[in-house]
Amino acid sequence: MDFLVDDTDLLITALVFVAATAAAFGMMAVVRVRGAVKRRAAGIVGGGSLVESGGGRRSFRQTSIDAVQKLIDHTTKHYATLDDGNMKLLRHRLVQAGILDPRAVGFFFLVRGVLAVGLAAIGFMIMPMLSAAGDSMFWGVVGVAGLVGYLTPSLALDRIIKKRREEYRCGFPDFMDLLVVCADAGLGMEASLERIGRELADSYPALAQNIHLTNLEIRAGRTLSEGLEHFGDRLGLDEVRSFATLIQQSDELGSSITDALRVYSEDMRHKRLSIAEEKAYSLPVKLSVPLMICIFPVLFVVILLPVYVRVKMGAY
Repeated sequence: MDFLVDDTDLLITALVFVAATAAAFGMMAVVRVRGAVKRRAAGIVGGGSLVESGGGRRSFRQTSIDAVQKLIDHTTKHYATLDDGNMKLLRHRLVQAGILDPRAVGFFFLVRGVLAVGLAAIGFMIMPMLSAAGDSMFWGVVGVAGLVGYLTPSLALDRIIKKRREEYRCGFPDFMDLLVVCADAGLGMEASLERIGRELADSYPALAQNIHLTNLEIRAGRTLSEGLEHFGDRLGLDEVRSFATLIQQSDELGSSITDALRVYSEDMRHKRLSIAEEKAYSLPVKLSVPLMICIFPVLFVVILLPVYVRVKMGAY
């Protein structure tokens, strides 16, 4: 009898545990479904006020993103109508920096204005805490801070362009060598550009990106000369522009593109060697200034200091 009673108690305990677990999971499922319905309703309504604090944070963040997006679109639309020389130059610089977004011009001016106003406001708030300078000094620092914020985007853009040009200048001779190899193997220009873009993707990613864009332009219907001309404009190197002109002339005159590429590749190697020799020959002239400023005064001190000490001490 005791054995039966123990089994009955164990069975009742197990049933109570299963019932409690099922009730808990049922409540969790109901709460989860209601939360999902609220989120979907908030997404459909959009802009409505939510009761939960998390929904309010999400709504405020989405509203801020939408406001910034509208501001960028308005700025882009305003500057897109301008077609003067400065706007063309800025668009060209942005393309050379690898920024191909059509909203980049508006975003550039927006960042410039925000930085100028922000740094000027920071200087306006910090200067009274640092010193009790006059009004002229105070407004001078505020103006300099605003000018730094105004010029910072342009300086950063120039630095990006310079870095990418160094990569282009280092990778273009390799591009020419691979193009000669592909031409000797019998590949066409489009297939050669595609193959070279894949080969240079790890070593020169920016150059490979521009090669891929050129290949896409040719596939989209542009002629080979136009695609290579745009390729040279994006890279901003005289060597690439000369290469585009060479391909165009070879195509118009009907000469062998492979022979022209081989000759131009040899010229590129000689030019690269000449640039290296020029830097080596100019090195002694560049080292003269550090020698005169840093090394010669130390030598004079080492040589003349013992003599000065002996004369001062009366050794002679």
